[in-house]
Amino acid sequence: MKIIVDQLAESKVAIIESDEIVIHDVQGALDLMASVRYHEDCYKIAINKSNITEDFFELKTRLAGDILQKYTNYRVKLAVIGDFDVYDSESLKDFIFECNKGNQVFFLKDLPSGLLALHHAP
Repeated sequence: MKIIVDQLAESKVAIIESDEIVIHDVQGALDLMASVRYHEDCYKIAINKSNITEDFFELKTRLAGDILQKYTNYRVKLAVIGDFDVYDSESLKDFIFECNKGNQVFFLKDLPSGLLALHHAP
């Protein structure tokens, strides 16, 4: 795993690059958050959806809710980057739509969109 920091004024975003799944479970998500905060002093993370276990996108597993609640509690903002049109679940589409209306978690198609959202999130 490689972490690249994108900075715009005072806003820093940690971009996670990996060929493997980085987030398998809640503990993995917490470990990533802690590592990014400690080593890079970032409170915003952009990660490709391919680096997150597919269980995250099955809402019935509750993994997405558990992880996003932890990130919200610790005030870490997250952008998940990828093509979400591949999922047929209406509840997942609704979940993504609602997340994108806020300023904590974003599900966006490309990295420039994710960086823009994170840098401008309060």
